[in-house]
Amino acid sequence: FFFFKQKTAYEISTRDWSSDVCSSDLRFAVRNSGARTVVEGAGDHCCEYMTGGVVVVLGSTGRNVAAGMTGGVAFLLDEDGRLSERINPESVVLCSLTTAEQEAVLRPLLETHAACTGSVRAAGILADWSSWKGRFRVLVPPSEKAAMGLADVAQAVG
Repeated sequence: FFFFKQKTAYEISTRDWSSDVCSSDLRFAVRNSGARTVVEGAGDHCCEYMTGGVVVVLGSTGRNVAAGMTGGVAFLLDEDGRLSERINPESVVLCSLTTAEQEAVLRPLLETHAACTGSVRAAGILADWSSWKGRFRVLVPPSEKAAMGLADVAQAVG
């Protein structure tokens, strides 16, 4: 598991990198082939050419998310309702978090992230899970639809 915790302004200015980094302004999880990660923000091209693993993004993303993604699954928090504008739809379907299989993958990762990093963001989401889980979107390439409990693409979000 890889967990990334945000830096405070003090930590960045003093170059104290002793705690985990949580936000990535760069291409996060590019060519991921099996890692299970949680990050609290990602830049452009997140999950580009991803072939396996699980990515959870608890914050904003840049553009061109999931370009060339052929495997794995990504759970992205869509707080502003505009995530679909940032997704490259050529290789993935953007779905709502609707199945027990999806929740069984996402929630334990959030719990572990909160426990290992002390993330206030993850703890807050878990504390009010019933309202937050509806804000997550799932990026699913065709190869992962069955594993995520998606028999067809009818659950896609536009």
